[in-house]
Amino acid sequence: MDLSLKAKYAIVCGSTQGIGKAVAVELASLGASCILLARDECKLQKVVSELPATDQQDHAYEVADFSDPESVRRAAARVMERFPATILINNTGGPPAGPIADVATIDLERAFQQHVICNQLLASATLPAMKAAGYGRIINIVSTSVKTPLPNLGVSNTVRAAVAAWAKTWGNEMGSWGITVNNVLPGSTYTARLGTLMQQNAESSGHTVNQVEEEMKQSIPLKRIGQPEEIANVVAFLASPAASYVNGVSIPVDGGKTPGI
Repeated sequence: MDLSLKAKYAIVCGSTQGIGKAVAVELASLGASCILLARDECKLQKVVSELPATDQQDHAYEVADFSDPESVRRAAARVMERFPATILINNTGGPPAGPIADVATIDLERAFQQHVICNQLLASATLPAMKAAGYGRIINIVSTSVKTPLPNLGVSNTVRAAVAAWAKTWGNEMGSWGITVNNVLPGSTYTARLGTLMQQNAESSGHTVNQVEEEMKQSIPLKRIGQPEEIANVVAFLASPAASYVNGVSIPVDGGKTPGI
């Protein structure tokens, strides 16, 4: 099975922590040169310095604020001037929790821009290089809410479904150029966002964070919470030549929690 990403360039968004950072490390370990996108330059510099470079990769970064699509567009243009990136990992922080009935229109607009619009800008920027290479991988880190809406995550449920439909459309239209578009759907995973959600759940329920965490574990068939590296492993497979016939799918990586077959 060919998992090598040697001589390939990958843009990894939201890559200074959590799942995004784990993905960058895994892609680099397979030989890819990783270009990191996030808004904190100090953290970007630190992660770039820590990435594996056994194949003499040319790791780099660009500062981009995903709450500002124009910032993302400019960053993508700068990347593509320097690197023929053919792997794109769309990943950014999830919207705040809360019921959909309480959401202001502006919050839905912001979430749509941060996820769907920025994904579109990045995919459009990388598309010419992917077509020229006859190889492209667009992988979106989304959520299991694509399969079933999650309680108290009204905005996230809405925008994640939009990303999944966007990705399926791109996969349908781009497949003839050897470009695949897929979604990875993390379940409960030890990240800063999960910590925030558990704290909010604890405050609203009157339980401790430890109690909330234990209840969460018991709801998962594997009886544990995932690690970012376990999500990154699936992303790396989808980015590799080995996944050449996987296109337009949404893959839960959630310990078996998502209902349905």
